[in-house]
Amino acid sequence: MAPAVLTLALAACGSGPAGVDAGGPTGAPVAGPSPAPAPAGPALSCGTVPVTITYVPGGLSRGPRFGRIKSLTRPLEVHGLSWRGAGEELRVGVVCGVRSAERFATLVTRSSLLAHLGKPALHWRTRGDVRNFMWLERPGTAVYVAVTPGLARELAEIAEGVTS
Repeated sequence: MAPAVLTLALAACGSGPAGVDAGGPTGAPVAGPSPAPAPAGPALSCGTVPVTITYVPGGLSRGPRFGRIKSLTRPLEVHGLSWRGAGEELRVGVVCGVRSAERFATLVTRSSLLAHLGKPALHWRTRGDVRNFMWLERPGTAVYVAVTPGLARELAEIAEGVTS
C-alpha cells in the first residue's frame, strides 16, 4: 500500500517521465525484496539523524560508496551507498546542506518538481535512462535514490522504504 502513496503523490504533482509513477520499461522480472544491509557508521547521515534503507530489490549486492552526484548545480556533501546485480544499479544517498525548499528546487537543472509524502521532490533522468529522485527530508538533509531502467518499477517502493 505504501508505494501507492508515492505513486499518487507523483501523479498529483505533475508526473515525471513514464516509469517513475506507474511502471517503466518492460523487461525481465526483478527478484523479490530482500532486507537491506544496515548502513555502517555515518555513511547515510547529515549530522546525528541517520537515514535508513529498508528495501533493496533482490538479486543486488552491495557496491561501492559514492560521494558525488554529477547532476547537482553546486558542490554539496554527499554520502551514498550502491547495490549492483544483473547489469542493474541502485544508488541511495543523502545530500547535506540544503536548508530550504527554495534552494532545494534549484539543485538540478532540467528536473521536474514533484512531492514525496508532502515534501518537495525532484525527478530527472540522466545518461543511460537512469531515473533520479530526490526529496528534502528535513532542513539540511535531502535523500537521493537512482535506479537503472531495469529497476524503474521498483523506484517508488525503494523511496517509500527510506526512513529517518
